[in-house]
Parts: sequence; C-alpha cells; structure tokens
Amino acid sequence: MGIHHYQLHCQRIDTSRNMARYYSLSIQQTLFGEMAVVRTWGRIGKAGGEMTELFGTERDAISRFLELARQKRKRGYTPARSCGNTG
Repeated sequence: MGIHHYQLHCQRIDTSRNMARYYSLSIQQTLFGEMAVVRTWGRIGKAGGEMTELFGTERDAISRFLELARQKRKRGYTPARSCGNTG
C-alpha cells in the first residue's frame, strides 16, 4: 500500500429528529495482498453494521473510498474527528 492512509470517521446529528449516526471508512490491505474498503455504520453509542469490499488494486479501492465519502457528504455527514492524517 502507498504511503497514504485512508481513514474517515463522520457523523450526522439532528437533535430535532433524534438522529445521531456515524459512518466510518478505511482502506486496509488483506493478508493475501488485496485491498479492502471497510465500512462501519450505526447509531452513535451502539453497535452497527460492517461491510468489506475487496479490490485487486489500491487505485480501485481509493476510487470506491472517495465515491462513498462523496455520497455521505451529500447526505449531510460531516467529519467527526481527525484520524491521525497529517496534511
């Protein structure tokens, strides 16, 4: 995997609708050398769902990561905290 770490934790909170959701994305390398986009989601403070998608190349995984991040941004999710990425 390249020198960049792809990790995003975002949330969507709307107290008027009793909504407090989180959504996390990361790219991880599997033991077999494939790249995986790992997603977790749910209500803040509760166990949620998880899904892993496998890709043959890092480029394909990054493309999917960015596509998912854009979709969540359009739905009102905002970054919740720094995940250690430095700019």
